[in-house]
Amino acid sequence: MSSSPNPPGPWRPGDEPDLDRTVAYRIPRAAASEAHTVRLPSWTEPEEIGFATVVGPPAPPPGQGRRGRGWIIALVAAVLVGVVAGGGVWAASKLSGGGTQPQDVLPANAMAYVRLDLDPSAGQKLALFGIARKFSATRDAFGGDDPREALVTALQKDDPELSKIDYSRDVEPWLGDRVGLAVLPGDGGGDPVGALAVQVKDEAAARAGIAKLGLGSKGGLAFRDGYAVIATSQKLADEYVKAAPLSGDPHFAADLGALGEQGVLSFWMDVEKVADAGWSEVAATPVLEQIKGMRFAGALRFSGDYAELAGITRGGTAMRGRPEPVNIGELPASTVAAASVSGLGDLLREQWPSIEQAATDQGGAMVRQALDEARAQYGLSLPDDLATLLGRTFTLALDEQDLDGALPRAGAVVTTDTAKAREVVDRLRAHLNGMERSADIATAEGDGRFVIASTQEYADALNGGGTLGESETFRLAVPDAANATYAVYADLNRLEKLYLRGLNDQERADVEKLRAVGLSGTHGEDGSTFTLRVVFD
Repeated sequence: MSSSPNPPGPWRPGDEPDLDRTVAYRIPRAAASEAHTVRLPSWTEPEEIGFATVVGPPAPPPGQGRRGRGWIIALVAAVLVGVVAGGGVWAASKLSGGGTQPQDVLPANAMAYVRLDLDPSAGQKLALFGIARKFSATRDAFGGDDPREALVTALQKDDPELSKIDYSRDVEPWLGDRVGLAVLPGDGGGDPVGALAVQVKDEAAARAGIAKLGLGSKGGLAFRDGYAVIATSQKLADEYVKAAPLSGDPHFAADLGALGEQGVLSFWMDVEKVADAGWSEVAATPVLEQIKGMRFAGALRFSGDYAELAGITRGGTAMRGRPEPVNIGELPASTVAAASVSGLGDLLREQWPSIEQAATDQGGAMVRQALDEARAQYGLSLPDDLATLLGRTFTLALDEQDLDGALPRAGAVVTTDTAKAREVVDRLRAHLNGMERSADIATAEGDGRFVIASTQEYADALNGGGTLGESETFRLAVPDAANATYAVYADLNRLEKLYLRGLNDQERADVEKLRAVGLSGTHGEDGSTFTLRVVFD
């Protein structure tokens, strides 16, 4: 049994400076120690970040529009609008975090779950606020109103009947910071249903406010541990608040524990439960059958330098062994883009019977034609020759030199049996030459590594390795690159000359804030991890 893949690491408080700040809900606490505690403004005051003070604009006036399609979708959408349209100072100035989460009040038999937290940890809030201020589309919105008011405003725009709702009187006294949506088995074995958990500060005021919003009349309402639980019927709402909580489910708890920091948005799904829930249209899909038994969890979180979507999978069909690391960091330092995957050769051999079956099935004519051409025209022995070229690790790379020229420097580095790879490439080269086609295939090899490139100079450069992994930009975009079994990287600062032309001044200023993007992770016998990062200047 191989070692477990490294999950995305938990948030490190040291990643952000000056986070040792403590406040109570909306009203700053008295400093326990002036050396370590700094008073923060309440959300009604300007927020001071460094030497800049941002004053929030007034809330947008209520509008009118078409009626919503459903109370669950409308409310969740409104909360999301609140994050983008009014998160600013209010979110950045409340640094309490912690407390009861929606998974503590929603039932343990949930098959899927999404959580939105407008009061995450201190580092998350400050990083989100700093990143949002970089871009024209979010700079003003994150200057500051209460996002809960933005939620109500969005509902009012979607439903004219809510125009009489007064946020300060009818909503603000009871609405909290967190919301969770769970997908649960339907009553009597029917299709799954949704249940919404909304954090509240005052149950009596919440009951009256929810009734004014019209949510109670469209389903059932019950309360549990500081949350209003809204369901499709009163019977289900009463059952949900008495049920064992999702947070107590061993799989759920283990998955979120492996995930680490849950950030502003997190999600979880148990595919096995979905398949067993009677949701026939979903359960019958071929993809679901292939991943039956799998669970996955993910989170959207922020640092001062990047936004990150991280996730893990557990369960499902186990892989045999664990692929070796791709070593993408050993490419030349001049690399501007690269993609690397481990285990493709073995995967091809494993899946080859399915590929051949697809060629014989109805609609498999294109697959049959491709296989026949590969054998007849190129003399390939399948799947062995193709598996040799994919190797144990396969890496594509693009160099900065001649990037916008007629012949960019591009190539592939394969960890494989070099003698077999050379023989396959020689056969391909001879076949192309015999057809009077250009066969300028540059190659290099050494130490179990076979290189194919657009020029001999670049083939030699790739074969010699390099120090891409020492680049700060690369390290931010591709965390834990030394252990990654797949990775994708693009240095946007060095690629931007290809796409900045034609942008207006504002678009150009926004795009130039993007520094790099990276996707990396591990996969093996006991699950997988992934991390998608967008790095900012």
